[in-house]
Amino acid sequence: MHLPGQARHGARVLIVEDDFEIARMLSETLVENGMAVQIAESGAEMDVLLRNGKFDLIVLDVMLPGEDGLSICRRLRLETTIPILMLTALGEEIDRVVGLEIGADDYVTKPFSARELTARIRALLRRTAYPSQERARPKVLRFNGWQVDLIRRQLHDPSNARVATTTHEFDLLLAFCRNAGRVLSREQLLGVTHAGLAGPIERSIDVHVSRLRQKIEKDARDPVLLKTVRLGGYLFTATVEEA
Repeated sequence: MHLPGQARHGARVLIVEDDFEIARMLSETLVENGMAVQIAESGAEMDVLLRNGKFDLIVLDVMLPGEDGLSICRRLRLETTIPILMLTALGEEIDRVVGLEIGADDYVTKPFSARELTARIRALLRRTAYPSQERARPKVLRFNGWQVDLIRRQLHDPSNARVATTTHEFDLLLAFCRNAGRVLSREQLLGVTHAGLAGPIERSIDVHVSRLRQKIEKDARDPVLLKTVRLGGYLFTATVEEA
């Protein structure tokens, strides 16, 4: 699908949407806000564009011809940490939770306003950009052999292998590292990570914590580093060092 006026420079957004009118509206709105946009009508077209270019964010519709958006999101999360905003007509909480569980960074249901979607895209882009004030802080945090690269926003395990994380997972881990030994409530974590953008569902934090445990704990069912505090929230028990 090709739409005019997509050559402007700025954040590079890939829209994966087979509805022409929705794609046109989104494209025009984002271009007006200084972003560069390309559109794919299916997962196959998306793959071609990803091979041939770099993008800062993907807006991904759930209902697509062929491979659906949830399957695409799950596949992308095995390969990349690019922020993914899911777009769907489904509005039940279970659908939002599924989207978060497979690695989506935000979830917007139709009908939606272009202004709201643009605001959410900008919020995701701000959190994935490396803030200038961060340069005065440590560049790497270490705990139990793990390394958190603040500049590249990457997580490396004790063998130095990179472990893929979503935007929210990385923000959540960063919040825990900077508050090690302190109980953080779900409300505090929602404020730090903006994980509630997908809807007013406190469970979104539990979903992200669960996914994070699967990556950093030896046994996610019996967590040692990231403990649940009954009626309190979560406690990160590791000793964190700055470098």
